[in-house]
Amino acid sequence: MNASKPVPKEAVLIVNTRSRRGQRLFREAAAKLEAAGIHLSAKHSIRRPDRDLISTMKQAVRSGTPMVIVGGGDGSLSCTVDEVVDRDCVFALLPLGTANSFARTLGIPIDLDGAVQAIATGRRRRIDVGAIDADYFANGSAIGLSPMIAASIPHKLKRYLGRPGYLMWSVWCLSRFHSFKLMVEGPHGTETLRALEVRIANGAFSGGIKVVDGAEVDSGEIVIEAVTGHARTTLASNWLRLLLRLPKREREVRQFRGRSLRITTDPPLPISIDGEVLARTPVTASVAERAIEVVVPA
Repeated sequence: MNASKPVPKEAVLIVNTRSRRGQRLFREAAAKLEAAGIHLSAKHSIRRPDRDLISTMKQAVRSGTPMVIVGGGDGSLSCTVDEVVDRDCVFALLPLGTANSFARTLGIPIDLDGAVQAIATGRRRRIDVGAIDADYFANGSAIGLSPMIAASIPHKLKRYLGRPGYLMWSVWCLSRFHSFKLMVEGPHGTETLRALEVRIANGAFSGGIKVVDGAEVDSGEIVIEAVTGHARTTLASNWLRLLLRLPKREREVRQFRGRSLRITTDPPLPISIDGEVLARTPVTASVAERAIEVVVPA
C-alpha cells in the first residue's frame, strides 16, 4: 500500500458508544459515511469496550475488509491500532472523545461532518506508532500527573463536561502530586534527574493541545520529554504556558530521542497510554516505523 492508491470505499465501522459522543452520533455517523460513498459492510456499536472493542476489531481485520473506521476517543484508537500494525488494512478514525489528540496530530477535523469528509475525500498516509514494551499506542503516553488524572476522573465528569471537566480534576490532582526520580537509558548512556511529568510522544498533541515540540508521526523516533524539578508550581506553570500557547521555559524541560529508550522511575509509577492507565515503570519506549496506514485529509 502507498499514498498513490485511493482510500478504500468499503469499510467496517466500529464505534465505542461509551466515548463522549459515540452513543449520540453512531447512527448519524453511519448514515453520513454511506451518503459520502463509503459502503459499510458491517456496523458495530460497542457498549462494553473493555469486553468487546478489541475482539470486534480483530474480527473486522481478519474478515479481509480493506478499511476499518474506528469512532471513539484516544483510548479507543490506541487499543485497536495494534490490530492493523503491519497488516493490509487502512485505519480511519472518527474523533468522538474528549481530547481527540491523535486526530489533531493528523490534522483530522474534530467535527463529525469534517471527519467524514476527510475519510471520503482524503488520502492514505503511512505513519509510525509508538510502543510501551509490546503495547502499541497511536499518539502519546505519560508518567506523573496524567495517569493520576486518567485513573481517578469520574466518568460522568469527563462525559458531560469534556475538557473543562479534565481541567477541574487536574487542579484537584495537582494538589496531591509529588515529584519522582527519573532515569532514561539510551544509546549514549543513562541520565538521572528529578521529574514532575514524563511525556512519551509519537505525536505532538496531548489532552487536546500541542504539548511536545518536534514529535512527528513519521520521524522514526520516539520522543521523551520530562518536566524537571521538585515544585508543583513548575508543572502548573508548564501546563499554563502550553494552554496559552507560550514558549516553554527551556530550563524546566529535558528531551530525549531515539528508536528505543529505557525508562525507570523511583518509585515505580503507572503509565497512561493514550489516556488509559495500562502499564507501570520500568518500561522500554520504542517506535514501530511506518507500521500503519491511516486516512488523512487530502
